[in-house]
Amino acid sequence: MPDQSFTITRKNNATEKEGIQYMESLNQGFFFVNKDERRRILELLGQPKNFSRSFDMVHIPRLAGSEISLEAIETHIGEVTLIELKCTRAFLPNNPKGFFFGATQNEFDFGERLGDEFRFCFVCLHPDSPSHAMLTVPELEAIMRTKRVQYQINL
Repeated sequence: MPDQSFTITRKNNATEKEGIQYMESLNQGFFFVNKDERRRILELLGQPKNFSRSFDMVHIPRLAGSEISLEAIETHIGEVTLIELKCTRAFLPNNPKGFFFGATQNEFDFGERLGDEFRFCFVCLHPDSPSHAMLTVPELEAIMRTKRVQYQINL
């Protein structure tokens, strides 16, 4: 029988993949970026490599409806907003109100460094309330009800 945390991780990965597809389907300039593209974006923005896993997508409204490429990212780097996705299948008619998610200190630190160039994007995939809400770190902190620290430990 699979380890419960492994099963949860696989389920979360599938939900995130569906969230990426949802955001791209909006044709509003949201694009998934792979590892090499994320590293190049950090280089172009003069940010440390340790933030390469602190975002999943980019938002470049001017490129809505077109294909993303490294060349396009480089050309429009001044217009790029980095997006960290948080996805749920829960019914949330007032997204992000009621959203429960995990985030790393690295994601918060990166969001604080980038300011308006970074957003947490809360994606609701429930069929009765599909939606997304984008918040900067200060906007998110202003509406947080609770926040707790959890240690992730490898031995």
